[in-house]
Amino acid sequence: MKILITGGSGFIGSYFHRDLTALGHELVTVDLIDPTPGSLAAQSSFVKGDIRDPKALDRAMAGVDMVVNLAAAHHDFGIADETYYSVNEYGSQMVCEAMDRAGVKELIFYSTVAVYGDAPTPHEETAPTAPNSPYGGSKLKGEGVFKRWVEQGDGRNALIIRPTVTFGIDNFANMYSLIKQINSGKYFRFGPGTNIKSLSYVENIVHATLFLRGMLDEKPSRAIESFEIFNYIDKPDLTSTEISNVVSACLGKKPAPAMPYAVGMLLGLPFDVMIKLTGKNLPISTARVKKMFKTETKFEADKLLGVGYQPKVPLKEGIDRMVKWYMERGKNENAQWHQPPAEPVMS
Repeated sequence: MKILITGGSGFIGSYFHRDLTALGHELVTVDLIDPTPGSLAAQSSFVKGDIRDPKALDRAMAGVDMVVNLAAAHHDFGIADETYYSVNEYGSQMVCEAMDRAGVKELIFYSTVAVYGDAPTPHEETAPTAPNSPYGGSKLKGEGVFKRWVEQGDGRNALIIRPTVTFGIDNFANMYSLIKQINSGKYFRFGPGTNIKSLSYVENIVHATLFLRGMLDEKPSRAIESFEIFNYIDKPDLTSTEISNVVSACLGKKPAPAMPYAVGMLLGLPFDVMIKLTGKNLPISTARVKKMFKTETKFEADKLLGVGYQPKVPLKEGIDRMVKWYMERGKNENAQWHQPPAEPVMS
């Protein structure tokens, strides 16, 4: 097949390039960011463009059989609320219209477990959605765009994946920061840290997606519906303390020392002021202390396991692989944060 990956120059996109290329598929990327030189994405067809630009999408969509829509506004700092909706909702509508112009019927869309927001647990696919952030709200709107597209019939189908925090080699987000802090010896736990922090290892989530789409030797135990949603979470769940302890063990260090939760909140107050004054995204704040050591982000993946999927990399092994990469290469690389522009980039 010829497959278009929107946002294919990014972290998750690189793993789709790896696995789909190995399966013999022809790939096209559309992205505002050039692929990393020497990467598989750089060796595939590339269209530099915005998913909100119909002309760029039409150029990328020529001859395509399926779209993997990864392009998104997703960072939790420095993006206006309107931009989330512009990219994640309006951009989804532009993708649907371009697919219709090109006669493409198959879509994979990466949404997020943030659509559950403040909804009560258990956070299964049938749970209410109550997003409490513009990111979660805009992704839920994007899901609605694709649902309405599928409801037009004529063979249209959309597989929706809702991952939790995703980590792995070449990712510079939450897990990278945790590994860096623990390795520096400057990491402290605040409070008991018994809150669950569900995680997704990148190789597993891409593998699961291809499994659900029937692109691997092993197949789901039942047919996937024309519009169907699956959470992705690696089990068993780990608490914030267990996650930091696993990282410490992988680094060959003792568990990080613990301090009272109230101390962490007090230490975060001066940084709150600095963030407000400078507009910079600092690594410490009361919001970050609360998010890491108090807030529980627990989600369920029973539906995925129920159709026969088994992750190929155990969660703790995934953490160990990332720690080894960090020590060998990652700690010497500079993270680059690419935020989508507020207004569409038109060609």
